[in-house]
Amino acid sequence: MKGNVIKYARDNIDTDVIIPGQYLKVHDYAELATHAMEGLDPDFHSKVKEGDFILSGRNFGCGSSREHAPIALSHSGIKAVLALSFARIFYRNAVDGAFLLPIEIDQDAYSDISEGDQIDIDIKTNQINNLTKNKTYKMKPFSEIIGKIIEAGGLFKYKPD
Repeated sequence: MKGNVIKYARDNIDTDVIIPGQYLKVHDYAELATHAMEGLDPDFHSKVKEGDFILSGRNFGCGSSREHAPIALSHSGIKAVLALSFARIFYRNAVDGAFLLPIEIDQDAYSDISEGDQIDIDIKTNQINNLTKNKTYKMKPFSEIIGKIIEAGGLFKYKPD
C-alpha cells in the first residue's frame, strides 16, 4: 500500500472527533466520509486522497465504540492508521469490518515520519518504507488471529481452521 501521510501529532484522538455524534444516524457511507475527522480537522475532507494514511500518537480511537469511525475514515480514502497505540475497540472494529488497517509503530517512526511524506507499507514484511526520506521502519506484526482475519477480508469472511 502506497500513499501520503496526514499527521496529527497528538494522543487520544477519540471517536467523537473522528466522526462527531450528530452524524451517527447517517447510513450513506459516502456522506459519512465527508464528515470524517470534522471534530478535529474541518479541512480533512478537502486534503485526503484515496490511499492516504493517518499518523497519530497514542490511544487512537478511544472513546465510545463506534464502527462509524473506521467506516468514515475508510470511505474517505484512508487505507491505514499508523499510531503508537490504539483503543482496542477501534482496533477490532477496523479489523473485523475490514475497513482499514490499524498499524502500531514505535516512537522513532512516529517522530521521523512527517506530514505529506509518501510511504509504502508492506504487511508481509512488517515494514514501512518512507519514500520521501528514503528510510525504513518496522511496524508491530499483527497477531496470528488478526492476520488471518485481515487476510480473509474481515471477521464475517473468516473461517477458523
